[in-house]
Amino acid sequence: MIQVGDQLPDVTLQEYSEVEGEGCSIGPNPVKVREAAKGKTIALFALPGAFTPTCSAKHVPGYVEKFDELKKAGVDEIWCLSVNDAFVMGAWAREQKSAGKVRMLADGSADFAKAAGLTLDLTGRGMGVRSNRYSMLVKDGKVASLNVEGPGKFEVSDAGTMLSQLKG
Repeated sequence: MIQVGDQLPDVTLQEYSEVEGEGCSIGPNPVKVREAAKGKTIALFALPGAFTPTCSAKHVPGYVEKFDELKKAGVDEIWCLSVNDAFVMGAWAREQKSAGKVRMLADGSADFAKAAGLTLDLTGRGMGVRSNRYSMLVKDGKVASLNVEGPGKFEVSDAGTMLSQLKG
């Protein structure tokens, strides 16, 4: 499993763009993780799936709600990773009203989750291999803190915990 001090995995995620601009076309666009994280402080959180109960009711809304506080505490960007395709993540971003606050990044084949050693096997529930629920503070592409949830838990990967770690 990825540890504090490790570099982020060298993988490419996908991000759905609603409008064309800044070199991005409408639709899915590649996001090279190491390149996108270079020189930035990122509050990254990952979860098992878009539109799932805890993820939709608590996890994403908490980061959207605390966006201004996280920015004031030194975060340049907030990333949400899930093992879904870019189209699903784009639809979820619209539903969660996360535009301009949380980058909803698709880890469609679980490449990031696997490389980080943070997968969750939900094949017994018909969901395949997903990402575990966790958060990490990333500084210049390296993990500065890591908060991995226990099975079925939502206690340490929330925006409030991330904010307290930034202030501490």
